[in-house]
Amino acid sequence: MGKIGVMVCGHGSRDLDAIEQFNGLVRRLADRLPHYPVESGFLEFARPVLREGLDALRARGVDRVLAVPGMLFAAGHVKNDVPSVLNQYAADHGLTIEFGRELGIDPKLLRAARDRIEACIDAAGGDVAREATLLMVIGRGTSDPDANGNVAKVARMLWEGMGFGWAEVGYSGVADPRVDAALERACRLGFRRIVVFPYFLFTGVLVERIYRQTDEVAARHPDIAFLKAGYLDDHPLVLDAFIERIEGIRTADVNMNCLLCKYREQIIGYEAAAGAPQEGHHHHVEGIGTHHHHHHEHGHEHGHGHGHHHRHDARPAP
Repeated sequence: MGKIGVMVCGHGSRDLDAIEQFNGLVRRLADRLPHYPVESGFLEFARPVLREGLDALRARGVDRVLAVPGMLFAAGHVKNDVPSVLNQYAADHGLTIEFGRELGIDPKLLRAARDRIEACIDAAGGDVAREATLLMVIGRGTSDPDANGNVAKVARMLWEGMGFGWAEVGYSGVADPRVDAALERACRLGFRRIVVFPYFLFTGVLVERIYRQTDEVAARHPDIAFLKAGYLDDHPLVLDAFIERIEGIRTADVNMNCLLCKYREQIIGYEAAAGAPQEGHHHHVEGIGTHHHHHHEHGHEHGHGHGHHHRHDARPAP
């Protein structure tokens, strides 16, 4: 058996803080996996790009790669863009690359989310009852309805599990309702307090925008208390979930829930996407660099005709 290494596949951002947080998480993963060489790369906007991370593993003598997506849900990036890069690299260099499943809806991540929300409420103090509080969960937003639906499921589970009076969902881009519209609607429901929780791994332009829009809506509704919870970041349970995904590749625990995948089934409104070819669409922004104050970022999954062909290589398994 050859030498095994780990590759963490990030989305990428033009925000330097987001890149540093991702790199910090990768360093902590490497500390917990001393028996594997660990490298990382980005799909877009930052370096090293995925191919460069794989080059680094090859230079360390690796010929079998356990690759995991550094992203929460399996939308177009996880189903198409990242696997297309990994599969092409494997074919070009004779490398074995196995792709693990996304973090998804996981009890560990739900507990990490709870901790971030509880910490925010504790820091704010006050005597507003939990049942008088609305939880607003904000997801990234994609062109994949299954991934968007997962954000709604996370919100529902946190609502019921934490005893909030109600929960609403918003998205930073592509999907509706957008953050400002979702918050304005929530303000009409009569709750004394609204907790805004970005269900994101790291900071970035989109998280900053969510917090900014929260402040703008709060200024228009001074009778409602608005709290801004922290995102997941490097919570120990997030690290645990990543370790579980990496080790799961070796035990063939890589199956994604594809029952509602628009690339496998004819989902209402997305019928034309079923069976489309798998291909990436991020070459134009691959490795172009970060600019801390640049306010343009791909807050979406491209709406191109991505495919989702399941094989026992870098493509996710059904």
